[in-house]
Amino acid sequence: MEREYHGKVLTIPQHVAIILDGNGRWARKHLMPRNVGHSQGAKVVEQICEDAHDLGIKYLTVYAFSTENWKRPEGEVRALMKLLRRYLKDCIARTSKNNMRVRVIGEKSRLDQDIRDAIDELEEVSSVNTGLNFTIALNYGSRDEIIRAIRSVASDVRDGEITPDDITEEMFSKRLDTAQLPDPDLMIRTSGEQRLSNWLLWQLAYAEFYFTDVLWPDFNKEELLRAIEYYNTRDRRYGGV
Repeated sequence: MEREYHGKVLTIPQHVAIILDGNGRWARKHLMPRNVGHSQGAKVVEQICEDAHDLGIKYLTVYAFSTENWKRPEGEVRALMKLLRRYLKDCIARTSKNNMRVRVIGEKSRLDQDIRDAIDELEEVSSVNTGLNFTIALNYGSRDEIIRAIRSVASDVRDGEITPDDITEEMFSKRLDTAQLPDPDLMIRTSGEQRLSNWLLWQLAYAEFYFTDVLWPDFNKEELLRAIEYYNTRDRRYGGV
């Protein structure tokens, strides 16, 4: 899809994946508690969903809480879970208003039951919507995801449902949490860090990477456009074709 912005015709990536980084540093910069940074970051997620839809992006995936985030101070984790509960509740109302479909990926079993119930309700309520496909990664780690997929394949081989020769990239991709999604075209990470942090290691094989020093709570539509402009400078060739 092509759109014209600021006098430029831009090819809009179908799927954008974002590592939301810098909430804590934003709070420290403004002499506020870390929890305030996380709250502000959640508000930015809401706005970026609207901006992404306006720009013509069809799929938006965000890294909200990783498997490693449990190692943070207990008080911060509790605050994040409280924020998540509120966000999921509010998101149910927003999905109908904005015609947005929401999915949650990651290992959900470690999340409290009320959070899992809210996720199930949100996914069910939004399943009929036809606008932006918004995916939230919670308790997600790509290595964990790949191990779970390997176990699924190994179980089917053991039970005689498939043979090792049946294993293909396409078949393996369907065992991942992102089975219903196309692979990302563009990965954005905020706050100046330049690493994947165990994020969509399989799915990002052919994505373009865009790193910005902007802290997530300061990220906006103009910053998203800058990332898309960078994406447009890349030569999108697969396998040399």
